[in-house]
Amino acid sequence: VKAFKNKNNFDTRVCVTAQHRQMLDQVLDIFEIVPEYDLNIMKAGQDLYDITANVLVGIRDVLTDFEPDVVFVHGDTSTTFSTSLAAYYAKVKVGHIEAGLRTYDIYSPWPEEGNRQLTGVLANYHFAPTAQSQQNLLKEGKDKNNIFVTGNTVIDSLLQIKNRNLPLPIDENGKAYLFDITRKKILITGHRRENFGEGFINICLA
Repeated sequence: VKAFKNKNNFDTRVCVTAQHRQMLDQVLDIFEIVPEYDLNIMKAGQDLYDITANVLVGIRDVLTDFEPDVVFVHGDTSTTFSTSLAAYYAKVKVGHIEAGLRTYDIYSPWPEEGNRQLTGVLANYHFAPTAQSQQNLLKEGKDKNNIFVTGNTVIDSLLQIKNRNLPLPIDENGKAYLFDITRKKILITGHRRENFGEGFINICLA
């Protein structure tokens, strides 16, 4: 987003679905991104049917309004797949960022593996994070001229903010949380559905 916004020869519009509203708003705030379109689909108790249907219809209206030449989607969420499908229906080209990640078990991780394989079928351009991801795409018969190894967007994001003086979270007493910098830390992202219940217990025990 930042790279495109800094190029005068691209008319770039950002669309968010707010599939995960709270996490999204934190990211938009940190990276100072203001979307032109916000579908705001988040609602209590929503399931994959709700997300897929609401994104598909919402993106249709965005495509009608903006008429883009290419739609860029990122990752392996239901938003990613639904947006790719909407663009396909409108005969708009799709660029998939973080393409080529595979387990080849469509139920693990679920639904992410299905989302990324389906997106890969619809995508015209594949931006792979690693050489291994590129090889996966080549094995699937994707045109090598449409595959680009671009690195990991998480690392790009880390490099963008590592030297910024971001405010610390504030507790209920208005005091900033401080971390003991003399102690080693372990950061775990365990938000996959497969980890619910016993999986989280095993992570904590480990």
